[in-house]
Amino acid sequence: MDLPDKDARNMAMFAHLSTFAGHLIPFGHIAGPLIIWCLKKDEMPFVNDQGKEALNFQITMTLAFIVAGLAILILVGIVLLPAVWLFDIIVTIIAAVKANEGVAYRYPCSIRFIS
Repeated sequence: MDLPDKDARNMAMFAHLSTFAGHLIPFGHIAGPLIIWCLKKDEMPFVNDQGKEALNFQITMTLAFIVAGLAILILVGIVLLPAVWLFDIIVTIIAAVKANEGVAYRYPCSIRFIS
């Protein structure tokens, strides 16, 4: 398998890293990869794949955050919410590094909303 070119690897990496916009902008964690995916999906197959992957994972994480937030009512969420947040950060960084290496990363525990 051919290694994606440097531009495709960088854009795929940015698709993953753009999810951190959610720490500053409401729904930025979804908007960031969505914008990159929409702009580059037709011209860069690697970005198409990794953009969908980042987007699917962030939608999954949104659902996990909602569940963990509601679980605060029964005190489980006090531990669950930071655990979900930390998991999100760690696997996003791993995905960005792998994308920069040209490896198609698959997030664990991700629901495939967009295929």
